[in-house]
Amino acid sequence: MSKLDKPFDTSDLMYRAASLISESSNRYKITVQVANRAKRRRYEEFDTGEESAMKPVIRAIIEMSDELTQPDIIVS
Repeated sequence: MSKLDKPFDTSDLMYRAASLISESSNRYKITVQVANRAKRRRYEEFDTGEESAMKPVIRAIIEMSDELTQPDIIVS
């Protein structure tokens, strides 16, 4: 079970979402980026036949906040 498949803490999720918004110069733009990432993940899960216990938007928020706080996890 990976970190993203574990049950999540709602207060941690709210903190992550707030940090994404505060670090962004445009709230609308970051909201659209999260939505697009969630949509892409949803289609990827559908294509591969995998089912995650976590909703795509929650997964997108966690992934994007991890990328923000830990830039070394982004592989070029």
